[in-house]
Amino acid sequence: MKLAEILAELKAKVLANAHKVDQMQFEHAAASDLMSEVLAIAKPDVILITGLCTPQVVRTAEVVGIPAVIVVRRESLPSETVEMAEVAGIVLAATKMSMFEACGRLYAKGIRPIWEV
Repeated sequence: MKLAEILAELKAKVLANAHKVDQMQFEHAAASDLMSEVLAIAKPDVILITGLCTPQVVRTAEVVGIPAVIVVRRESLPSETVEMAEVAGIVLAATKMSMFEACGRLYAKGIRPIWEV
């Protein structure tokens, strides 16, 4: 699914690296508020959905190779986080939706979890 379609489905606002949105496509997503869990389970080239809005989210995405992060339950993010994402080249977006609704909508549209049971 194209990132632009994902962002539209989640009614998300792009806060960093909007120029990269049309270049990205995703088949899998990871969702977590625990960055230690993301470090342990995530794979490169997935989209991360999280409720955290601290710079640690961007650092974690950078280490794992996650090119796009959507922060839920927010309309805006701290400027430090946005600036760090801009420098790192990570697309950063925010939506007012809950994590539950965001994940459910993406799953219904064909985005798969990073592993299935």
